[in-house]
Amino acid sequence: MKVSDLKRGLIVSCQALPEDPLYGCMDKMALAAEIGGAVAVRVNSVKDITDVKRLVSIPVMGIIKKRYPNCNAYITPTIEEVRQVVEAGAQIVAVDATDAIKPDGKTTEQFIYDIKSRFDIIVMGDVSSVEEGVKAASYGIDIVATTLTQAVKSPNYPNQNKEDTLHLPPDIDMIEELASRVSIPVFAEGRYWGPEDTVRAFEVGAHSVVIGSAITRPQLATKRIAQAINKYLAAANG
Repeated sequence: MKVSDLKRGLIVSCQALPEDPLYGCMDKMALAAEIGGAVAVRVNSVKDITDVKRLVSIPVMGIIKKRYPNCNAYITPTIEEVRQVVEAGAQIVAVDATDAIKPDGKTTEQFIYDIKSRFDIIVMGDVSSVEEGVKAASYGIDIVATTLTQAVKSPNYPNQNKEDTLHLPPDIDMIEELASRVSIPVFAEGRYWGPEDTVRAFEVGAHSVVIGSAITRPQLATKRIAQAINKYLAAANG
């Protein structure tokens, strides 16, 4: 596949934690995303990547979230997790491309070089700032994504609860600046909840948009709406 195949497309992040009601159903969620028009899916863990590959024909972006002691990098943070993603059959691997030193002591530049020298796979770098994105692009990644733009600012990072950012808007300004400074595709990811934000990201230069919780975690999408209703009612009765 080519990254250009995903241009102006929706990528659905099909991930669930053990405490999520839909945990264990991400293969069906990925199939639903494909039926709905997604051009790719982002999937966590070898099992889910393997299960999803059996059901869908669209590209799979693979990650493995793994926590290491005294390290903030947790999205496919070492070459071992990259190897597992590659062997599971994903066409794209997303990795931590922030300034955080990786668990094995590598810098992001060394990590990207290691991946590129060992594997024939498209590499997406998840970053938290424009400067990190610019540097990651210079290291030779194929895609830069704004996945961690708000997450690392949370006092709970990297053990952040999704509800910490439930009502925060996506960082559209970051997309616009990053797209103007790098020549590789910029994927918008993080706190996209509907068509308006998605289209706006395309307008300012996003190559593709990745949406997760708004689609694949209905309990969070429901809570977001319910809280808005409660806020309105409180104001109306106040």
